[in-house]
Amino acid sequence: MIERIMRENDMLEKEEIFSKVLRAGRRTYFFDVRATKADDYYITITESKKFTEEDGSFHFKKHKIYLYKEDFSAFAEILEEMTSYVLNHKGEEVISERHQKDFKKEYSSDKSESPRSSFTDIDFDDI
Repeated sequence: MIERIMRENDMLEKEEIFSKVLRAGRRTYFFDVRATKADDYYITITESKKFTEEDGSFHFKKHKIYLYKEDFSAFAEILEEMTSYVLNHKGEEVISERHQKDFKKEYSSDKSESPRSSFTDIDFDDI
């Protein structure tokens, strides 16, 4: 039993290639490059949101998407189109009152980097 758990942990460690984290108030986004058993790469994007119970305890709800190389270009195009639409129609500086308390940009990665306050343009074709 313990051997099986150790093998599973080793597999998890091997499949994660590169990671970035975006902390945004109660939400945290994890961007991970992972490897398949055939040693091909794909991306997972995980949203983790913290919920606090009345007794002070808390739990996280997570949602994950898997993005494969054959979809990178179309995904990047649509993401760019959607973000441009929102920014052109609502502006960057406008944050609803409801989300104002949760809004705080912090960027980090596996390596110790200082938080950045500006948006980094990512080209999925470079991945």
